[in-house]
Amino acid sequence: MLPFQSIQEAEAALGRNMTIGETLWLKYSANKSDYFLYCHNTIFLFIVYTLLPLPYAIAEHLRSYKVDRFKIQPKVKHSLRLMFKCYKHVMTVYTVAVGPLQLCSFPVVQLNGDYGSGDSRMLKYLSHVLKLQEDLKKAIGIRTGLPLPSASEMFWQLLVYVLVEDYTNYWLHRMLHSKWGYDKIHRIHHEFTASFGYAASYAHWAEILIFGFGSLLGPMIVPGHMITLWLWMILRQMEAIETHCGYDFPWTPSKYIPFYGGAEYHDYHHFVGGKSQSNFASVFTYCDYIYGTDKGSRYQKEVFAKLREKSGGKYEISMEDLKAE
Repeated sequence: MLPFQSIQEAEAALGRNMTIGETLWLKYSANKSDYFLYCHNTIFLFIVYTLLPLPYAIAEHLRSYKVDRFKIQPKVKHSLRLMFKCYKHVMTVYTVAVGPLQLCSFPVVQLNGDYGSGDSRMLKYLSHVLKLQEDLKKAIGIRTGLPLPSASEMFWQLLVYVLVEDYTNYWLHRMLHSKWGYDKIHRIHHEFTASFGYAASYAHWAEILIFGFGSLLGPMIVPGHMITLWLWMILRQMEAIETHCGYDFPWTPSKYIPFYGGAEYHDYHHFVGGKSQSNFASVFTYCDYIYGTDKGSRYQKEVFAKLREKSGGKYEISMEDLKAE
């Protein structure tokens, strides 16, 4: 909650005129608690996961050649009914697991002691709730006030977040491919050997929480503004959907990011299935390269290149084709 009630008060405190962004932020957040702003992450999660995979689902349903030629596993088709079933599963997990995690991940204080009874008890309880709103900035350092972060500040913080998340979740992913981790948790995510957008978060609830730790670790190490946290959570979800979309479009902006894995890279991990010991990386490919867990996908690329060369570049690759090769 901002300490300013008007633009004039904010500009006097800043010692300058506010930018358009800062004015909009003041109007929106001035009377909202830090906790309410923090919970926007859950809202964004539901919105992004609902809308972003939709174009990929429509493309797979229509099966137009102009789009279908970019499908990584063109002989596999998922029905709309299957996709909706997957969507319902993820929404349930988000509601049951991510929602409570959102409440618990906000820094808390112990609510113990005698609160009395009646109105007195409620007032004391509310005072503790209000204290929770301030503990976010004290325990983690996420700020909600003015000035807003500059573009360069947000860029470097987001870069730290993605590097921390990528390295952490690489090892967490490898852990989930141990016999116990796979059989008890990770096997659900591998039910689809050809991934699609709505399968990005199709997983055991425990897996959602495990990988959620990696996503929150960066902001805990390098705290930023609430808007930076919002942007990070949105970008993280967008990246997960893009790498699971099942299409390798040549115009995808992420292709210009150095060492970025992308959809084709991660699709191999699902293509092999539960026994996969390759392509564990969440975003980039450097961890797989350093620790030698990219050999399978490199061999696959060589085989794909041979098959496409034999077919004049129009060959539709399937599991049977690879086995025959």
